Parts: sequence; C-alpha cells; structure tokens
Amino acid sequence: MKVNVWNTILQLSKERGLETEVIVKAIEESLKVASSKHFTHNEKINVVFKPEKGDIRVFSKKQIVKQPADLATEISLEQAKAIDPKVKIGDTIEIDLPSETLGRIAAQAAKQVIFQKVRDAEQEKVYKLYAPRLGEIVTAVLRRFEANNNMILELDKTEILFPYKEKLPDEGFRRGDRVKVVIKQVFQDTKGPQVIVSRADSRFLARLLEMEIPEISNGNIEIKHIVRQPGERAKVAVVSKEKDIDPIGACIGVKGNRILAISSELQGEKIDVIEWSENPISYAKAALSPAKADKVFILNKREQILQALVPRDQLSLAIGKKGINVRLASRLVGWKIEIKSD
Repeated sequence: MKVNVWNTILQLSKERGLETEVIVKAIEESLKVASSKHFTHNEKINVVFKPEKGDIRVFSKKQIVKQPADLATEISLEQAKAIDPKVKIGDTIEIDLPSETLGRIAAQAAKQVIFQKVRDAEQEKVYKLYAPRLGEIVTAVLRRFEANNNMILELDKTEILFPYKEKLPDEGFRRGDRVKVVIKQVFQDTKGPQVIVSRADSRFLARLLEMEIPEISNGNIEIKHIVRQPGERAKVAVVSKEKDIDPIGACIGVKGNRILAISSELQGEKIDVIEWSENPISYAKAALSPAKADKVFILNKREQILQALVPRDQLSLAIGKKGINVRLASRLVGWKIEIKSD
C-alpha cells in the first residue's frame, strides 16, 4: 500500500540529528511489533518499506502442506487457495496483512513505537559522543532549575544534569549563565539526562591545573593525587619528571599567579601544592602544609596511623578549620594522621 511518510522522516532526521536509515529501521521494527497482534501463530513477520516511493508491505511466508503441523510456518492447501487459487502443495505463499489493517497500524504503531526507537537511537548517539569525553572541562548554558535544585544545562543541543551537590557551596547561578564544569559520568540507558557534570569533583581541579600550568599539560610534571573539600581547601600532590623543574614552584607560578587563577575559578578555594613521596613520613610532613611539623613518626604500622608533632603555634593550622587540614592530609597520604603539640 502507499503511505506518505518520507517528509516526516526527513523532518525527524533534521530535528533529532539522526540518519534517515535509523528512523526507517525504527518504523520497520514498530510495524513488526504491532503486526504481531494480527499474525497470531508467532509467524516470522517480513516488512518491505520504501519510504521514498511511499511503498509499504507487511507479510508472512508459509509453506503449503496437506495437514499443517506448525501454524507459524505452514498453511493448509484449502486456506492457501482462498488467497491464491493457483497454488499447490509444496509451494510457498506470502500472506499479506490486509491494507485496511496495515493502514491503521502504520498510523498508530508508527506514532507510539517510533519515538521510543528514535529516543533509543538518540541516547546511543549521546553516549558515543560523551563517553570518550569523561573528565573533560566544558562550558554549558544553564537552562532551568529542577524541583530539587538540580540544574539542567545545555551543551551542543544536549541536556546535561548539574546536580546541586556538585556545585561549590557558595555558588549561585541564574538562567542563561555560562557554567564551566567537568564531565563526571555518562549513562547509556536512563529516562533522564545521560550526562552528569560537576564543579566539586577532583577531576575538575585536575583539568584546571592542566589548562593553567604548561608543565602539567606537556607531561613534565605529573599530578599523583588530589583531595578536596570543595569550596574550602584542596591538596594536590605532584612530582617532577625533569630534574631541573621545581614542581611546586611551577604550579604556584610567579607571585602565585597560576594557583591564584585556579583558586579564583573555585570561589577562593585554598589549594596546597605539595611534592609527592613514596615515604609516608615525608609525604605526611609535606601534606600538613601550610603547617610545619617538627617530626612525624609511625604510631601503628598495622593500622597505618602516623603521629605528627607540631609547635604549639602551628597546632590550629595543622588541624585546620573543623579539622579539614588534617583530614585532607590523611586522605592524601592514605594513613591516619594524629596531631600532637610539641
């Protein structure tokens, strides 16, 4: 039968950015699903669809036998002759879905199922586009707020989710704002947005460091570990692969210009850059920066507990506001650090 759907397919292709072949396959699948209600013996359904010409046909093939044993693949001679009087036993006959039934299915099923298929294809496209970009910084436009204060951003015509918990504590955004974020997660099958972004994730700070510090981006300095209390303090452990490069000086920059630029992007988050070490004692001593520890020693090796002795005037600095400094240092080193006044 003739159907006029080619213009609709072209429009869908343009609006959704999908190949016409994807949409045509979606229509064929939808017709198979809907037609199965009319071929009641689990027959194999064939669809011939030529949208450019407007031709569509749905049929099932069956072999003509004297006494059908499998109604999905066989038909009696009497039933076959009602369709085509010239057939005989042993022939194969094509049983078409009646045009009036096919017309109704084409109008209903193609409307209901096609959009699901197109949506699935869109999701696959988004996944393939963004999965390789995990950890990449992007700039998106804030489009709306959800009821739970989560934000929906738009990036290259794709809606992405910026959860409330992934923003920095004192940040406020308005509709239309351009927001710099890092791609944190990409999901393949989900009803909501597939791409989750963040400003609180450690990878956001790592990418900012790469963008601001050439020695990191070219591989002369390696970031070994980052821990953060978003919006308050971060500790970055680095190591130089070149003997003549000072990793801490290169990261901080002249008069602190490099690290201050990054701190400004993070709403004033303080960033301690320390030199990474395999030795937990040396590493812990550096990790307590900006406090200066007189001595660090192993208190319990089995439970990985260190004790740091600090001058009385450095005690509050070593612990930090609400214990943030020592907590971050412990996370960075991987050992629990106990602070004791010397």
